[in-house]
Amino acid sequence: MIADDHPLLCEALHRALDSEQDVEVIAEASNGEEAVKLASELKPDVVVMDIVMPKLNGIEATKKIKKMTPNVAILILTAYDDDEYVLGLLDAGAAGYLLKSARGRDLVNAIRAIQAGESVLHPSIIAKLLKRAMMAPVKEHKHPELLSERESDILK
Repeated sequence: MIADDHPLLCEALHRALDSEQDVEVIAEASNGEEAVKLASELKPDVVVMDIVMPKLNGIEATKKIKKMTPNVAILILTAYDDDEYVLGLLDAGAAGYLLKSARGRDLVNAIRAIQAGESVLHPSIIAKLLKRAMMAPVKEHKHPELLSERESDILK
């Protein structure tokens, strides 16, 4: 299923995906509310969804779809690489996040991967997340004591 508010993009995606023997587009949604409705009715294996859509954005639509049909894998296909969107969508349950600058083959491979239960991130998103993680302050981890104080005394 495809969810994007740009008809030209939906049509191009539909044609590209229909050329694959193991991929079938069963529906198209032009806004977030329609995406939620169609996903709950049709229960597609994968939803390829944009973030910025009318009526309901991709983050909220992803949350609702995952709540109603948890087995549906959601792949975000967007032009936005903002941390807020990336983290919000991953937190909402999206299995993948690709930028619209990705190539057609990358999209098809991502669809197959998330349908198989894997996660997929656009390379530039991975780089941003790694950079963000490396800049975060390091927290001291206390290792839990394997033995209580009394048990340690007994072993001495």
